[in-house]
Amino acid sequence: MIEFGFIKAQGINYAGTIPKIKKSKNKLQPLFEAITNSLESLQLVEDQNFQKRIKIQILLNKNLLSSEKEKFDFQEFLIEDNGIGFTDSEFDRIVNLNDNRKGFLNKGTGRVQFLHFFEKSQYSSLYRKNGRISDLWERKLELSKKKAFLDKNSIIKYISNEKTDELNRSTVLRLQNTLNESDQSFYSELTPEDLKNAIIDHYLSYFCENRNNFPEFTIQRLINDQLKDETKIEGSDIPEVDYETPFHVNYSEINGDGKKIIPTDEVEKFHLKSFVIDKDKLEKNSLSLVSKGQIAKKLKIENLSSSDHISGKRYLFLLSGNYIDERDSDNRGDLKIPTQEEFKDKSQELFSDKEILIENLQSNANEIINDYYSEIKKKKEDKQKNLRKLMDMFLLDRETVEKLNITINDSDAEILKKVYQSDAQSVAKRDAEIKQKIENLDKLGTKSENYTEELEKSVNELVRTIPLQNRTSLTHYVARRKLVLELFEKIMEKQLESLKTRGYIDEDLLHNLIFQQSSENSQDSDLWIFNEEFIYFKGVSEKKLSKLELKGKKVFKEKFEEEEERFLNSLGEKRLDRRPDILLFPAEGKCIIIEFKSPDVNASKHLTQIDQYASLIRNYTTDDFEILTFYGYLVGENIEPRDVIGAVSQYEESYHFDYLFRPGTKVTGFDGRRNGSIYSEVIKFSTLLKRAKLRNKVFIDKLSEIGPE
Repeated sequence: MIEFGFIKAQGINYAGTIPKIKKSKNKLQPLFEAITNSLESLQLVEDQNFQKRIKIQILLNKNLLSSEKEKFDFQEFLIEDNGIGFTDSEFDRIVNLNDNRKGFLNKGTGRVQFLHFFEKSQYSSLYRKNGRISDLWERKLELSKKKAFLDKNSIIKYISNEKTDELNRSTVLRLQNTLNESDQSFYSELTPEDLKNAIIDHYLSYFCENRNNFPEFTIQRLINDQLKDETKIEGSDIPEVDYETPFHVNYSEINGDGKKIIPTDEVEKFHLKSFVIDKDKLEKNSLSLVSKGQIAKKLKIENLSSSDHISGKRYLFLLSGNYIDERDSDNRGDLKIPTQEEFKDKSQELFSDKEILIENLQSNANEIINDYYSEIKKKKEDKQKNLRKLMDMFLLDRETVEKLNITINDSDAEILKKVYQSDAQSVAKRDAEIKQKIENLDKLGTKSENYTEELEKSVNELVRTIPLQNRTSLTHYVARRKLVLELFEKIMEKQLESLKTRGYIDEDLLHNLIFQQSSENSQDSDLWIFNEEFIYFKGVSEKKLSKLELKGKKVFKEKFEEEEERFLNSLGEKRLDRRPDILLFPAEGKCIIIEFKSPDVNASKHLTQIDQYASLIRNYTTDDFEILTFYGYLVGENIEPRDVIGAVSQYEESYHFDYLFRPGTKVTGFDGRRNGSIYSEVIKFSTLLKRAKLRNKVFIDKLSEIGPE
């Protein structure tokens, strides 16, 4: 028999414990807790053939001090239902909040939100004593964390329990006197329609499952005790079932040797309901087991993550059956349905020889979902196909990708961001490991008997870690090159949209791919397509000869002798205004000259162009730049070896490597300058591409050898 007055806690100090349960950031959380209690109370009535009712009132008073006509002050919430009420057993449940042996921090703590938001929460409950219709009693109590309560180490004050002449059950909860000004302001502006939408959003799964057994749900706003406006939540506000079907699941048992789970011929019947709902109204996709009308356990949807949506819709799947109801416990939602691992663990002794397993429920439900909602499976397959394309394009590590939560709605940018963030975390972790291993080397004692073994072990660990560390940066490096080569190939095969209509390949397109025109930063170029070393040489692209500078100095003279001046401007030409496609300077006294020709141009008609550039550089530069050795590359696609050799007989074919070359040839020095020499090649764009792809494949194969983390 519980005495009236403050109900003191057993073995717990409320003054220290209540603050540990954080106040919810959702200002409607105390209302949701009250509604959940009301729904449970309605569910507990044995005879369900009655009109269930829930009523919520927002009570306001007009603010007489405000000049605004519609300025109101919040007074209280009133939540009323005609459920089972605070019978002796239900009263015991709330009183058990005071007993830490019942798991205070895990059970019933939702009502603590009442204490965080309101100074007092008053219950008045009309209930049937021992279930007798004519024996109606009224029980009153108050919840609070006021000083008067905590001084008694209590949060519940039991006020009264008296027999009454009332005829109908009802429980009324009044939430009064907000403890926070921002809460007060929020509740003062809350409308019935706002609250209705919030309740539907919060309880959508429950309402969908109970759409055909819906309580009369009224929300009112009263100002100075006068009804201002009201709304109702009705079955028509809840999404209709899109598809439903019964299905069966086989029981499982463990075979004779106790090592393997096998299906039996015995089955249980279940029921699957599905709802297709606007993504703005359903926050997450879910597949849930439903017990006695309430969500009891979440299962996994195979082809949808919780946040995925298809054509603006999300999916709610509810799985119910008598079997699930029977396997529910007093602690609602704690279903006695084992997983495979739990079933095999005989030490638990909680289950019979034959059981329905969670994995089988999940698998059978997903099979139905995939069959009926083919768009889900197709969307997943399309996303997987695109993901494989990204992995191939950027050389993404499969294990890294599989660890990440990638949804079907993630854009390419979002997927790559997730992968690269994961890579960055791995790099940071490995950096720390490398540092630790290096520091551990300092601790090795050379006089130790095991010194040699310990040193070898430390070195081996360090050597294993460093290749993994290098893999991430090398992957990005190689993946970028792979993309460049794919673009190169698309240009050559005229697969770019611009080339499909134009019909020819512009030289500038290939020039800019390899080394951006007007650029002076060869390190950011893709000259590695020619030779890996080229990107490390100082160079320029499409630079006027007269403006060419190296190390801040002009390369060409600014004043010339009369004969030099005459030649440079003869035949109507300004020879120092010419712009070689690419000039590279690998070392003092050396120069690489690269010229591109459009793939549809006969390259043999331009064989002397590189020689002319070499002559200008050899003869008209300042004394600081005496360049004697030249390497020339004429690149095109329309190359006929006989044309080349017929025009310049010194060229020879390199039969195995698909290019022509001219051994060192004199570059004549005028006006007393020494002669230089030039080695030249005539090569196809397609040959360059083939060579570069082979080199990059070596890197890719090496990455595979290093392997993922």
